[in-house]
Amino acid sequence: MNTGSDKSVEVTAAAHGVMVDEGESRDERALGSRAPEFVKARRALHIGWQVGVFVVGLAVVAAGAAMLVLPGPGWVVIFGGMAIWATEFVWAQLVLRWTKRKVTEAAQRALDPRVRRRNIILTSLGAVIVAAVCGFYLWKFGLVMPWEIKNQ
Repeated sequence: MNTGSDKSVEVTAAAHGVMVDEGESRDERALGSRAPEFVKARRALHIGWQVGVFVVGLAVVAAGAAMLVLPGPGWVVIFGGMAIWATEFVWAQLVLRWTKRKVTEAAQRALDPRVRRRNIILTSLGAVIVAAVCGFYLWKFGLVMPWEIKNQ
């Protein structure tokens, strides 16, 4: 059964050339601009609003991208910028929905006992290998930093 909000999602999505799964649209907010009505009512103001949202979102995404190589929570900030864009742009809303769906699926897979067992085994194996390499290094060179090792 379609409600009025389902139809508005379909109309908004169709206006942007986007296909929306009917089941998905029932539980989520409508796609499109969330600007205040007085902003939407004036085209020039709405375009200015969109430019402002885009610039702010771009600055946040750029800061997050910089944090990928610098100290800081890069991915969190990037998704924050995407959330800013999603207040105004359908494509960002769809990207965030897709990301949320994939993260939920990954979390469900990670809770599977077989996957957890495999991850524990691989982590333990990696820890044993690292310990063996560190032990060999200490046996061979002692507590000497690698850059201080001369021909021994």
